[in-house]
Amino acid sequence: MSTATNVEATAVNTIEWLAAGTTTIVVPVYQRQYRWDIGGCERLLSDIRAVAREDDAHRHFIGSILSAEDGASAESDLILIDGQQRITTLMLLVAALHHAVRDTDQALAAALERVLVRSDAPGRTKLRPHDAWADLYESVVLDRRDDTDRESRFDDNYAFFRSQIHTDEVPLIWRGLQKLEHVSITLGAQANAQQIFESLNSTGEPLRDHELIHNYILMGLSHAEQVDVESRFWVPIERHTGEAIGAFWRHYLVLVTGREVAANGEHGVYSAFRQSFPRVDLSHLQADASEWRHHAEIYGILLDPSREQDPEIAQQLRHVNTFGRSSYPLVMSVYSDHARGIIDRSELIETLEWLQTLYLRRALVNLPTERLVARLCRARRDGRDALARAFARITPSDERVSAVLKYSELPHPAYVLGRLEGVDDLEPFDVEHIVPAVPGDTWSGDGERPWIEYSEDEQNSHRALAPTLGNLTLLEQSLTERVFGASFPVKRTEAYARSSVPATRDLADVDAWNTAAITRRTIALTADLIRIWARPALPEIDDDGLTPILDAVRRRGWPTGWEREFDYVEYRGERWEVPDVKYLFNRVFRRAWTDTRTAALAYCAAHGGPIYQDMAWKGQWDELDEGNFLYMGWDSNYMMTAVQGVLEESGIASEVFVKYSYIGNVM
Repeated sequence: MSTATNVEATAVNTIEWLAAGTTTIVVPVYQRQYRWDIGGCERLLSDIRAVAREDDAHRHFIGSILSAEDGASAESDLILIDGQQRITTLMLLVAALHHAVRDTDQALAAALERVLVRSDAPGRTKLRPHDAWADLYESVVLDRRDDTDRESRFDDNYAFFRSQIHTDEVPLIWRGLQKLEHVSITLGAQANAQQIFESLNSTGEPLRDHELIHNYILMGLSHAEQVDVESRFWVPIERHTGEAIGAFWRHYLVLVTGREVAANGEHGVYSAFRQSFPRVDLSHLQADASEWRHHAEIYGILLDPSREQDPEIAQQLRHVNTFGRSSYPLVMSVYSDHARGIIDRSELIETLEWLQTLYLRRALVNLPTERLVARLCRARRDGRDALARAFARITPSDERVSAVLKYSELPHPAYVLGRLEGVDDLEPFDVEHIVPAVPGDTWSGDGERPWIEYSEDEQNSHRALAPTLGNLTLLEQSLTERVFGASFPVKRTEAYARSSVPATRDLADVDAWNTAAITRRTIALTADLIRIWARPALPEIDDDGLTPILDAVRRRGWPTGWEREFDYVEYRGERWEVPDVKYLFNRVFRRAWTDTRTAALAYCAAHGGPIYQDMAWKGQWDELDEGNFLYMGWDSNYMMTAVQGVLEESGIASEVFVKYSYIGNVM
């Protein structure tokens, strides 16, 4: 058997690999910028803490690191081809540990320093980013920061690690770091680095969120336990949800957390799952997995309402599906309570009706429906009345809907007409335009004047009203085909009078069809629509322009336009002119320090900041009072998360809203 001569792959201890010798690990100039954000650092630190608490046999694998030798000698530099993001983040973590203990534990500080700097040149870091960022990186790692106004991912992530690790915890984190392992792939002079890089990063499909969840659940179990959990829980979940299993986990986590869960990006669903279920040992897994299976069974019914035995509930579920699946978190919640006997059948149907009203009315007035369901799930935790108020607050009013129906195209016309006209099975019917969308020259509304003789204004008026409620009805497909393109008098006799739909038969009594007739019919049907799709009868405002703070978007980094993201913020009835998350972060924490200090301190104790008793590292700080400081050097995602967290801890999150600017909506 021949031996590979240009590629050497070895499983190694990551810290020993970093600390060994005097080699410098160089990031080549073609590498992208360092871009890990605080979310990635948080996951890494969580993994390190977890493995640190396990026995000595446990290790944590961080993947493969691809490098190439830059010369023939043993002391030559290593060119880091793949693994820059992970290695840089580990170095920032080690630097944070080193700076935390260098004055109190000389031995541990020396061990940490061996990872950071070359033994033969203490002023040179082991990792060398390319020249564009090298000085910035070294100023953070070597604690030489003197320009506190500069911002970078190096600063943000280093500050995060400093804020999260107390001096007493440094030995534990160091123990976890020493358990990290990776596959070190070193290329010889003749190896094709680009080809190997592409093979490592492009071959095969990346794991999807539900596959990561599956692995996470089973990874720590014995083989026998894995087989048992797989057969009793995971296989039924797959069977109930089918190809929609990824959407099921996202919707279930919205229900559990009361927060929107990103479906794209860096495994947002998996991250939310790990945060919601940090322990998946067998004792916790039994109870949790029963809940997952229970909700997966419900999800299967939502996907296929024919599985529901109650005909009226099944019909309501079909109606809800008209608007897609975004409401499923709330539907799962209310359906689950009904199935368990916590609420009665009427409350389930009432909630399904409220959902349809919300979606239809917002579609009518052209309002978005994204990011609504999480707030409804949160409201439902406080009972039916709280849910009713939440629905009323974001459902457009009768007056607004009535005004729009006169002139706007009717959304979901088959669904709306089916309910208005009492037709349950829509399969044999078409949506009939009484005035055709594109009338022919001979079409006539009264049998006397053809379309070609209508004035330009008359034609425009008829075309504008053609897709509105008053000009639409349901008609059997066989009758539609018979009178396609015919004038109104012909349709009236040959089709409308023969229809089984009462509302369509009523058209046989109309002498002529024109804009006045359309308006009269619109007014009559609008009264029925307002009655069927009724808002909860509560005196709530229609605040469609405001977003609850808990549903505000957490953006990664500092995207273009972030400085003008908000028009204003409504804080417990006050209007704050704050254009961006940095202003909001500062103002909320200053207000919390004044009004709800106990909650602010509790939040900071649980999350390691962002308020500290001293300015322990260089960066942007704001003094709250003598001896308490707010660190301002976070990224946008962290700041919004902290704002949401401290307001929730204070119990006032429901009283804070943001109004997005045009820029914010585009973002």
